[in-house]
Amino acid sequence: MKTLRLRKRAEFLAVRNGEKRRGKYFLMEVKTRDEATSKQAKTGDSPRVGFTVTKKNGNAVIRNRIRRRLKAAASLNEAHMAPQTDYVIVGRKEALNAPFTALTKELSRRLK
Repeated sequence: MKTLRLRKRAEFLAVRNGEKRRGKYFLMEVKTRDEATSKQAKTGDSPRVGFTVTKKNGNAVIRNRIRRRLKAAASLNEAHMAPQTDYVIVGRKEALNAPFTALTKELSRRLK
């Protein structure tokens, strides 16, 4: 099952009302979509993922590097994502220098 991306601000804000899973390297917000939302967004059963890294983490180069690392870790953990669920991963500065294996393990643990 291929994951899709959250791109619109309204989609990110909708997920904020869901469950929050705090981790060492990121905060994960999770919300299950209802049937009407899935059909309206034309996403079907595919999980959707959005990434956010705030300016307090550093300049654009640092924020983009954190985002790329989180995207790579998320792509390795696609199998653990539940269908009809939206995930927003808010990166922290610690994700920049963390070993990639630790980052993927943390993400896998938060998805389960």
